[in-house]
Amino acid sequence: MDSEILISVTREEIRVGLLEGGQVVEFYVERKRDASLVGNIYKGRVVKILPGMQSAFVDIGLEKATFLYVADIHADIEEYAPFLEEEEKDNSIELISKRGRVELPIDELIQEGQEILVQVSKDPIGSKGARVTSYITLPGRYLVLMPNVEHIGISRRISDEKERCRLKAIVEDIRPKGYGLIIRTASEGSTTEEIEKDLEFLNLLWENTQKKKERVSAPCLLYSDLDLVFRSVRDLISQDVRRLVIDSKEEYERIKEFTRTYFPKLSEKIELYEDTEPIFDTFGIELDVSRALGRKVWLKSGGYIVVDQTEAMTVIDVNTGKFVGKKELEDTILKTNLEAVKEIAYQIRLRNLGGIIIVDFIDMEKLENRERVFNAFTEAMKKDRAKNTISHISELGLIQMTRKRVRESLGRALSEPCPYCEGKGFVKSPRTLCYEILRKIKKLARHGNEKIIITAHPSVAELLSDEERLGIEDIEGQYGVKVIIRANSNMHQENYEATVL
Repeated sequence: MDSEILISVTREEIRVGLLEGGQVVEFYVERKRDASLVGNIYKGRVVKILPGMQSAFVDIGLEKATFLYVADIHADIEEYAPFLEEEEKDNSIELISKRGRVELPIDELIQEGQEILVQVSKDPIGSKGARVTSYITLPGRYLVLMPNVEHIGISRRISDEKERCRLKAIVEDIRPKGYGLIIRTASEGSTTEEIEKDLEFLNLLWENTQKKKERVSAPCLLYSDLDLVFRSVRDLISQDVRRLVIDSKEEYERIKEFTRTYFPKLSEKIELYEDTEPIFDTFGIELDVSRALGRKVWLKSGGYIVVDQTEAMTVIDVNTGKFVGKKELEDTILKTNLEAVKEIAYQIRLRNLGGIIIVDFIDMEKLENRERVFNAFTEAMKKDRAKNTISHISELGLIQMTRKRVRESLGRALSEPCPYCEGKGFVKSPRTLCYEILRKIKKLARHGNEKIIITAHPSVAELLSDEERLGIEDIEGQYGVKVIIRANSNMHQENYEATVL
């Protein structure tokens, strides 16, 4: 399927949409005030070791100390692989050679106050600081360079065995001693000269990083990864991508220069968007992004899915909604679930949902139907470049899965917790607040106050003055107190003030 990459650049932010069949399937946004840190290399200082957690906090100069786990310190290629997959945006790395495992507690590997070279593997998410690793990787267009780890890897997405052998032979000949290399999916069909040029560029980056490391003291940034525009060129353009369209003349010239120098084959795929209508409006991306921020997503049949993102996990629920079917109930349920499968896989990619994901399909009685839905879901998720693991569907119709989380989800990146409900998604109803206020009035009246003034949101004040007026009159008669209700439209619905005179 032909793909397109659309880039919108403004002074404040860069937005990138990856389209497949005219529909946006991945969306990235980078604001210049809080650009991604993933891939940046720092000279940091260990500030605290937590033996009970087998982890440490490392100061790299950010507001919050970063988190370093023991598995990201010792030289173990089996544990190196997940980070490489994350850089590859591909859960398909095959290791050609391996090294033995070293098991040591964290306090024998590093000491507090020690200066250490680390790379950010996950951006800060919510209240958590960034995660770092001592396994340094420098991704290029065709290769990923891994200093101090001697092995060769190749993406399993390169399926042609003859091509795999050709690429392995090239890389085995040019790999510097003491270094490891991953052959990326984009290298398929590339020439020896192109791969050598990519490696030369990566070696130069690493040499410059090493030189700077010797000159500075921690904490200090040694290497900053490419911005989102250049990362899109490096990581997103594949053989399936027909063109990259960008609406900034300045960035267009930069990309053309970049591709002419390092990736000549890509230069002809770069186009400048010059229409007056905004690029994302022309291609309908704004509508898809707005839809991705909603909780409920309707299906064409009339069914719908509900996406609820919590601190611990994301739960996706499937409902028949308005769809009543034409035959028996099991058939209606199966059709709804199968339709939901494609939409759920699409929403997971578009929203960049990570961590634990639970999908609650409508219960199906027949085992073959559950198998059919599970197979359809795993097939739909194959298009996702992020590493994911899917457990078999349960008798209750639940699918449990994990998906690699490197950055904030789209919803968290573009939204913030509602100041009104404080992220709960609910507020106390006016009637609940009325009864709460009546209890408060009674409590104050017992102390012999002559007048009590209640100031509340209009919806609450109206209920107190109308339907719940008898409750106030009972308190006034019982305690000989005067209760005055006032409305204040500027007040939060859950807040109220009680003043005694």
